[in-house]
Amino acid sequence: MRWQGTNALTADRHELDLRDAAAVTQWFQAQRPGRVIHAAGKVGGILANSREPASFLHENLTMGTNILRAAWESGVEKLLMLGSSCIYPRECPQPIREEYLNTGPLEPTNQGYAIAKIACVMACDAYRAQYGCSFISAMPTNLYGPNDNFHPGDPHVIPGMMRRFHEAKQQGERTVVIWGSGEPRREFTYVDDLAEACLFLMEHYDEPGSINVGIGEEVSIQELVELLREIVYPECELQFDRSKPDGTPRKLLDVTRIHGLGWIHRIGLRDGIEQTYEWFVENRDSVRQ
Repeated sequence: MRWQGTNALTADRHELDLRDAAAVTQWFQAQRPGRVIHAAGKVGGILANSREPASFLHENLTMGTNILRAAWESGVEKLLMLGSSCIYPRECPQPIREEYLNTGPLEPTNQGYAIAKIACVMACDAYRAQYGCSFISAMPTNLYGPNDNFHPGDPHVIPGMMRRFHEAKQQGERTVVIWGSGEPRREFTYVDDLAEACLFLMEHYDEPGSINVGIGEEVSIQELVELLREIVYPECELQFDRSKPDGTPRKLLDVTRIHGLGWIHRIGLRDGIEQTYEWFVENRDSVRQ
């Protein structure tokens, strides 16, 4: 790809507050990036989204609109905005096709986040329509991998359960409690596969609307936690707490469009979880927690 050998710029939260419009504009004017992948966001699991809906809406919307405005003003050649499969309606037909966006009510437990990301997808198309900007958007599935957020208060399911199994093993606890019924079904993509998909789309996709990125395979939460248990702590027992919310019943993306362009994932769920757990053990003292 043409990106190989180029100068890649990054700006983490300590260097640049994407919620600060003036700071974002100044950074873009100073750095003049040719291409931009906006992968930042305020994210979390069901608990965090339920507890802070206004913050999830405000911060994600502010980050997205600040970046789009600064990218247009500084003449960015191409921009990719990442959303999430959770912005589709709660009761979508399965697998979820791109045109199902905005066709029904959202999942209440992550409505704030979803509204913000939907607005950013529509903003990409608005800049394209008004100014001719090559701004595109992609909807990945649930992600996992090295450098994930393992904080016990607001992680996604794989890092959260991985840490819980690991600590139960260390402490000799025989039972691990799982939120919900275990019945919802989810699709998970390894972070390196998404990174490759992003570069691929920057070379091979330039259309309004969003495009799905996933592996086209799903597992139930029960199947997932049983796999995590097998890899991390086979001796423990599982206890499902049905008093806790399940979230959206099912989220399987239709990835026909991106497969048709020539991209397909490389890393399966078991291999990805094993690699993630190996990284977690080796970096236990420095992970986000």
